[in-house]
Amino acid sequence: MVSKLLVAAATALLSSRFTLAQTYSSCNPLYSTGCPANTALGKSIDIDFTQGEVGSFTSSGAVTYGSNGASFTVSKSGDAPTLSSIFYIMFGKVQITMKAAPGAGIVSTLVLQSDDLDEIDMEWLGADDTEVQTNYFGKGEVTTYNRGAFDPAANNQGEFITYTIEWTAEQLVWSVGSTVVRVLTPATADSNQYPQTPMQIKFGAWSGGDSSNAAGTISWARGPTDYSNGPFTMVVQSIAVTDYSTGTQYKYGDESGNWTSIESVGGSVNGNVPGSASVIQTAGAAAATSGSPSIPAGINNGNSATRTGYPWVAGTQTVSQVTWSTAAGIPSGWEISSEGKIVPTSTGYTPYSSADLSPSSSSLPSGAGLETITGWDSRGFATTQTVVAGYGTAQKSYDDQGFLITSSDAGAVSTTAAGAIGGKGRSTNAAAAEWMAQPTLLGALAAAVGGLLI
Repeated sequence: MVSKLLVAAATALLSSRFTLAQTYSSCNPLYSTGCPANTALGKSIDIDFTQGEVGSFTSSGAVTYGSNGASFTVSKSGDAPTLSSIFYIMFGKVQITMKAAPGAGIVSTLVLQSDDLDEIDMEWLGADDTEVQTNYFGKGEVTTYNRGAFDPAANNQGEFITYTIEWTAEQLVWSVGSTVVRVLTPATADSNQYPQTPMQIKFGAWSGGDSSNAAGTISWARGPTDYSNGPFTMVVQSIAVTDYSTGTQYKYGDESGNWTSIESVGGSVNGNVPGSASVIQTAGAAAATSGSPSIPAGINNGNSATRTGYPWVAGTQTVSQVTWSTAAGIPSGWEISSEGKIVPTSTGYTPYSSADLSPSSSSLPSGAGLETITGWDSRGFATTQTVVAGYGTAQKSYDDQGFLITSSDAGAVSTTAAGAIGGKGRSTNAAAAEWMAQPTLLGALAAAVGGLLI
């Protein structure tokens, strides 16, 4: 009976985490009122993916980590591994150090995009390792495809190169290494097309040359893709992001889509802009205007227009019906560290060892029932833990290094904890250094039934 209870509870826990990881809201502020606010970064972060995954970016598809960084591998039809930020920036700088994926039809992509479908792109086509395509869109307007340009980026598949997008109200600057390759201003952008609303960051690899794509998409990606020549891998070593605004959330003040209508909660728009960003740049390398189609071909039929291919969903929708998925956001009481990890806002936070996952039975109130505590660990994995009621307020003692002192009478429990992001399983030993000092699900249930274990 006890075993069945524990297994059932563990199953429910894993299910709840998986559901959380898949839950997002969609709302276009140009056509809908009451859209949820965007979680603001409001600071600078510098993420080293050679140290593993972090909670400030969520994964879809199989993203793996190693000594070179995060790998995004396309090996078959339908593969499109991606990392997406759980935050937005309102103007700012993004610097990504990466190797593009090789292969005809394979596309490596860095995209900044907003809920009202403003967009800033850098895309690398696997058929040519000498160039990068830069592009932009405003308000989801895709009735024309004349904004793309191919810029020099030699040996982008063979060596790690740092690419930069710096975006302000005055200019949008794309750079390869230390060379500015393209500059866009509101005056030089197409009418009402200058990107100017809070942006989420996404990057990954996909197959534009897949046979399931539209002919225009395959042509643009220089496909078709021959998967027998794969796998094809994009590797991202690091990404650094600076939000040029401050605060905790960004809200649309009206339906204009103009940056002056964006409101910052607890901060200010343009509250973190460095002086250097106000200097209007000029391109140091000639850009070749891309041919037609300059990006995956979409539908051009009056006011019915939508892009096809990554990261858009193929189909025909009127613009007023197009929505975008908002980022998951950061739970109350947590924040993003300078390394991109999700950590408690308490300055006294320290990682805990595996021994700290077992509570001291003498510190728990007697006759207590069970309660559920939800939260996130320091890498952004959602945690839902069933504990003895009152555990969170029970008296605790810490050693001189800040670690929780526990007794050994609760016993060690071997189990697996699933991370909400990506649904990956991790052993207790691997997760222990991340989790706050709370009992694991099985440990708490075992303590509640007198220390019985499976």
